[in-house]
Amino acid sequence: MRWEYEPRSFPIQWDDDGRPTKSFTPDFYLPDEDVFVEITTMKQSLVTKKKRKVRMFRMRYPDLDIRLLYRRDYLHLVFKYGLDSAPPSGSALVPTRHNGPPVVIRLTDRARSAAG
Repeated sequence: MRWEYEPRSFPIQWDDDGRPTKSFTPDFYLPDEDVFVEITTMKQSLVTKKKRKVRMFRMRYPDLDIRLLYRRDYLHLVFKYGLDSAPPSGSALVPTRHNGPPVVIRLTDRARSAAG
């Protein structure tokens, strides 16, 4: 599947003189599907801000398709396509950012390596 990383920023708020004061840059664009994708794997307090920006984007650009993927959606895809093994039930997972395929680190693994 073809994709572009942060291909374009969209103004979503302007001042009284018409100058952009706030912009939104979706994480990915899937040109074959004509869909923008925003992924939020952050802590819950920051998810609300992203949801607000996506809502503002949809209001100002109703003809553009955008999908918001949450941590659970991201992790579901990671496990579905074999990019990591399925987590033990009840474990907390933290996705990490780096170049290359997604990696998921279990908090218990991180705590063990820090203590070791």
